[in-house]
Amino acid sequence: MSNPFAGIQWIWKNGQLIDFEKATVHVLTHALHYGSGVFEGIRCYSTKQGPAVFRLAEHLRRLENSAKVYRMPIAFSAEELAEACCETIRANNLSACYIRPIVFRGFGSLGVNPLRSPVEVFIAVWSWGKYLGEESEQGVDVCVSSWRRVSPDAMPAVSKATGNYLNSQLIKMEALANGYVEGIALDARGFVSEGSGENLFLVQDGALITPPVASSILTGITRDTVVKIARDLGIPVREEVVPRGLLYAADEVFMTGTAAEITPIRTIDRIQVGRGCPGEVTARILAQFKGITNGEIEDRHGWLHPVGAGARQVAETAAVPEAM
Repeated sequence: MSNPFAGIQWIWKNGQLIDFEKATVHVLTHALHYGSGVFEGIRCYSTKQGPAVFRLAEHLRRLENSAKVYRMPIAFSAEELAEACCETIRANNLSACYIRPIVFRGFGSLGVNPLRSPVEVFIAVWSWGKYLGEESEQGVDVCVSSWRRVSPDAMPAVSKATGNYLNSQLIKMEALANGYVEGIALDARGFVSEGSGENLFLVQDGALITPPVASSILTGITRDTVVKIARDLGIPVREEVVPRGLLYAADEVFMTGTAAEITPIRTIDRIQVGRGCPGEVTARILAQFKGITNGEIEDRHGWLHPVGAGARQVAETAAVPEAM
């Protein structure tokens, strides 16, 4: 397996670029012991017009909101963080990459109380291909996990917090151990929630159905993108609780996420989804998504931010993904 970090020389730390090898933290860092961190996953695409970051404003807004939930003040504005992302891409001479901003409680004190530990901000970039496999656009095999998503009154799924992903690791490892690419978790009530790192859509009678925020899902940026693309195409979209049985009866099912992008699901618990993969609706949405992100289709929503552009434009256009 190739090293995705090969050739990466610079990481952004608290306002300046530092050498990759020096981007380290102390073993007594609070986040290492208690999961006190929040992060984002963002993609930069190589378009016909040059490198462009996809929905940078929305990702940074979600990062700020995640930190707010955990009382972690970020010392940098959205404008500064946007420029920092672009600066890190330029410094590493990448035309397409994955971007990982992370905000966490650093070395200061131990104990559950995080407030005595400083807030650190890092941004890393690296080349990352198809998260669920290079052939994933032809469909992947998934299972329903035995692990449930944590109830939203126990841990807020709307915050992209590092600690939440211990639950995701259990879902992912179980799926891999049983021969699947990914797992689908149910919420605390037994309704469909999401994958270990992806939101979920079903297609039934030509309409899209996706679980609501109350089903312990992260409010995905790619999820919101799919909703907007579907509406542009005249495809009805409904947000509603999804019983497990509907997964097996759906005409099409696909996952969405920054890493996974749009990934059709071929089988669930070894039961074939629909009549073939990808289905017609999934294929239409995927074609629009790929066309926009590679610059071949007009960026009608203003989702692409050129890496060479100033950050002010991003800060001024930031918006929370629309509620459905």
